[in-house]
Amino acid sequence: MLILVQQLLNALALGGAYSLVALGLTLVYGVMKIPNFAHGSLYMVGAYVTWALLTDFGVPYFLALVLAAVVLGLLAMLLERLVFYPLRGAPGVSPMIAAIGVLFFLEASVQLIWGPDFKLLNSPVTGIITFAGLSLTGQRLLMIVASVLVMLALFYFLKRTTTGATIEAMAQNREGARLVGIPVSRVASLTFFISGALAAVAAALYAPTSLVSPSMGEIMNLKVFAIIVLGGMGSVPGAIVGAFLLAFAEIFGGVFVGANFADVVGFAVLVIVLAIRPQGLFGRTA
Repeated sequence: MLILVQQLLNALALGGAYSLVALGLTLVYGVMKIPNFAHGSLYMVGAYVTWALLTDFGVPYFLALVLAAVVLGLLAMLLERLVFYPLRGAPGVSPMIAAIGVLFFLEASVQLIWGPDFKLLNSPVTGIITFAGLSLTGQRLLMIVASVLVMLALFYFLKRTTTGATIEAMAQNREGARLVGIPVSRVASLTFFISGALAAVAAALYAPTSLVSPSMGEIMNLKVFAIIVLGGMGSVPGAIVGAFLLAFAEIFGGVFVGANFADVVGFAVLVIVLAIRPQGLFGRTA
């Protein structure tokens, strides 16, 4: 029982990071109906920007997290204007190919600037918290608390503000939102900003528990697309539930099956759920 509870805490920390990345991707898909395959690269760049702010400029961690979120939000807005906005009337495959091109471009740019070697992002929250035989590093506790606070803030923004309501309106019916006077281009840019900022926050929280590398965006891409498919394309609650379900499958799969098969267990859960409910847990049938 002690081992189960311990792994439950680890899964909550991992699921929090997955949720933030998946929420950004879900918002973009809901508003633009574009599966943004460059989203994982934004997560990767966010980790490198955080690392550079901490090591090269000596910025305090929490300020670096905020600055990285702003930088990645602006970068996502720039990509929306330069790449996705001109393709808004193009066939469905064109934005996907463009997004894949952006992914490789950002990977190459990061390798050109910081090199291909792994980077170590030291955890700003040191120490281990122990309670009733359970132990949790300060960084993982920060991941749990911060991800919950960010998700609550995002939920409040979407449900309790006029700007958030315009994002939800566009997700429900883009043409209808345009006809009632909602500035769809401005809302699309804002949605990309939020998605980039969420990816950067997730990277800043999760990177101290792993290594920073140019390929980390590709791995995260696979996982977050599995998450939003599992939860239901465009569903915000589905993205959160899918993220924690994948994290639980990976953590407990690593304990009971083996660490080498943790990812296999996670994707096996995805296949089983989709076999039973093809539209995802919270998706709606056509």
